[in-house]
Amino acid sequence: MSGGDRIAKALVRHGVRHLFTLCGGHISPILVSAKQRGISVIDVRHEATAVFAADAVSRLTGIPGVAAVTAGPGVTNTITAIKNAQLAQSALVLLGGATATFLKGRGALQDIDQMSLIKPHVKWAISVKTLREVVPAINRAFTEAKSGLPGPVFVELPVDLLYDEQLVRQWYADAMGKGKARGLGDKFVKWHLQRHVDKLFAGSEPVEDSAPKEIERRFADLAEVDQVLTRLKKAERPVLLIGSQAMLCACEMYDVAAAVEKLGVPVYLAGMARGLLGEKNQLQAIHKRSQALNEADLVLLAGVPMDFRLNYGRAINRQAKLITVNLSRSDLKKNRRPTQGIHADPGLFIIQLANQFPADQKNWRDWVERLNQRGREREKEIEAFADQKTDRINPLRLCLEINQTMNRQSTVVVDGGDFVATASYIVRPRGPFSWLDPGVFGTLGVGAGFALGAKLVKPESEVWLLYGDGSLGYGLAEFDTFVRHGLPVIAVVGNDAGWTQITREQVEILEDDVGTTLQYTDYHRAAEGLGAVGLLLTEQTSIRQVLQQAKELASAGMPVLINAHIGKTDFRKGSISM
Repeated sequence: MSGGDRIAKALVRHGVRHLFTLCGGHISPILVSAKQRGISVIDVRHEATAVFAADAVSRLTGIPGVAAVTAGPGVTNTITAIKNAQLAQSALVLLGGATATFLKGRGALQDIDQMSLIKPHVKWAISVKTLREVVPAINRAFTEAKSGLPGPVFVELPVDLLYDEQLVRQWYADAMGKGKARGLGDKFVKWHLQRHVDKLFAGSEPVEDSAPKEIERRFADLAEVDQVLTRLKKAERPVLLIGSQAMLCACEMYDVAAAVEKLGVPVYLAGMARGLLGEKNQLQAIHKRSQALNEADLVLLAGVPMDFRLNYGRAINRQAKLITVNLSRSDLKKNRRPTQGIHADPGLFIIQLANQFPADQKNWRDWVERLNQRGREREKEIEAFADQKTDRINPLRLCLEINQTMNRQSTVVVDGGDFVATASYIVRPRGPFSWLDPGVFGTLGVGAGFALGAKLVKPESEVWLLYGDGSLGYGLAEFDTFVRHGLPVIAVVGNDAGWTQITREQVEILEDDVGTTLQYTDYHRAAEGLGAVGLLLTEQTSIRQVLQQAKELASAGMPVLINAHIGKTDFRKGSISM
């Protein structure tokens, strides 16, 4: 078996169904072998998209997504996406091509020191040196990606380990020359090359397949659970904040949701936890989070660090009992020392806590209702903003209509600044694992890859991709990918001809909009040129009709881009984060 065959077989054994790539001579054997073994090979138009798609697969299935990219520029093009996955704590495997083992450092095509470049941005990295190391490296990559604190890993695979041994030996024989060696120098080179190729394939006979290693989960000590339970019983105004880390295992999502229900503590959901309790749930608080955290007497952060999103811990009442549960030891105490820090899987901890929670425990109905009342008041404010006249379509009205139009099987992917942040207040995930955002890195350009991965693993779902017009520029060419692979996503671009989240503050403070202005570009026509359907939306009275048209087109198998010309509002004035 060639290296490409061995890799493909290992991927199948680890449950990989889709391989994301942009082709290159250094990785061709991987792609061909994957296809032959029934893996769907999805080729994209930029390597970052391949990694974003692998990231989405990981988040939605719990199985690390896999991307394969060619050497040199192929690897360097993934760095932003890999860093995004690292900061989002997403388990994925990046396979990177590399020049032939003997030619490293000799000026070969696309030969750079990839390991030094990528190591700071991944959890684990390895450069494979011989054929017998290929499968063990792949197996360990999956284990490293998923174990402990999840993250991306990198496996560098030189091209001479991927092709058939007979062919590779022929390459080296051709390099040695067909005539007799002339002098000691020639003889030494031939001997050295022969010795090198022998080492490449020594001991590489296929071995019996072993089952993927089971990942050990990290539970909290029962004594730690009891301590939290004691503190929770005394609390009058507890708040639970759940982040992506609590959603590492898709098989447990209903157990985590049931545990939250049993606890009866009002909860705010962030990242991949959005949608955990469905579209409407009495315990789920949507708005006024900072106010609730400031008033709470106990705050439990389940998989949420105290970074800029919580004002570095200052958003939480200084007098409150603060409990942090996290798989990252550094995040347990980042920026503020908690009352109790627990190094454990947050999702498992919530289940453990609920299992010990007494049935006759007092409830917090009045506190829950107070938060719900604030939420209803905020909803009225949003409606008032949506009713304001703007020079074009009111973006809040558009988001409200999108929320009304989405079906119960919808998955929402967001990629942008001001328009997308506005949507996050209004568009509600319908259930668990139905919301994808970049995470803490705030990366623009995730949209096409995330939507690609989501539609592949949830083909029955309506995938709504909400774009800002700035971020659309990163992934517009991927409509060609959607078309070629028959993936009917519905994209809506909030087109306000600018990088509005930046413009608003820059103009107010510096009195100059330099670098922040765009045009009302015909993005719908660009989508048409790439084979998709483009729809132009310029009238507020046509919103519902155009959205319905897009749904019908997607149901018929066509990717759609709605170019919605939106006006500007002050809804998010003063909300820029730095």
